[in-house]
Amino acid sequence: MGDARPMYQRIADDLRRQIDEGGLAVGARIPSRAELKRAYKASDQTVDRAVRVLKAAGYAIGQFGRGVFVSDRAPIGALVRTTDAVDSPLAARLSVPGGSAVGAQPDLVWEAVSTGTVAPPGIAERLGILPGDRVMCTQYEYLADRRPLQLATSWEPLSLTEGTDVVFPERGPYARRGVRGRFAAIGIQVVQAREVVGSRPSTTPEADALGCVPGQCVTVVERTHYDARDRPVETSDTVLLGDRWRLEYAITFGS
Repeated sequence: MGDARPMYQRIADDLRRQIDEGGLAVGARIPSRAELKRAYKASDQTVDRAVRVLKAAGYAIGQFGRGVFVSDRAPIGALVRTTDAVDSPLAARLSVPGGSAVGAQPDLVWEAVSTGTVAPPGIAERLGILPGDRVMCTQYEYLADRRPLQLATSWEPLSLTEGTDVVFPERGPYARRGVRGRFAAIGIQVVQAREVVGSRPSTTPEADALGCVPGQCVTVVERTHYDARDRPVETSDTVLLGDRWRLEYAITFGS
């Protein structure tokens, strides 16, 4: 029986196989539209669609005026999920020579912008507040050598923090202390964090920041911190390229 796959999918799969097997190395130019048309006896629309599939899967990236090239898909690092690391602003470990941890490298930084706003419905549900209640929204970019590696957005109810020294997570006397340290300063004991890990297509702003194409798969870690009354005090989404990062969990068993 013949191959039932659409022609664009066959072309994309063949190019992907060549990349996986090393026939097309990182940085190599993907054959041009004319070359693909001749090789596969396909139309402009078909080969264009095949290349879009490669881009969306993270296998290739376009360079304006030059062509389409094989992307570097080697893992960047691991997002570390332990009791201490979850509350750290840079809870990650990069795949670097010698296996150095992120915190040991001076060129790894983050930038943050905080804005008072109203809670959208989904965030309000996660925080146990009403849609439209006021929250402090902080948007983070985690960078290495000035290149964004991860994005994160955090939301905290202003009913808990407004008028205190911790209202801005990255400003004031308790800046960069993490959620537990900051809330402890205003008498709120944070006792646990719960995470939900999923994947979805990237949005255009996320793709622009992370250097991928819109629609490429990203991993999203949804985390919510709770106090001793099981009340949500903060929730956040961390977004990273799904094919470049791994999640690393440490699971401790009691005696």
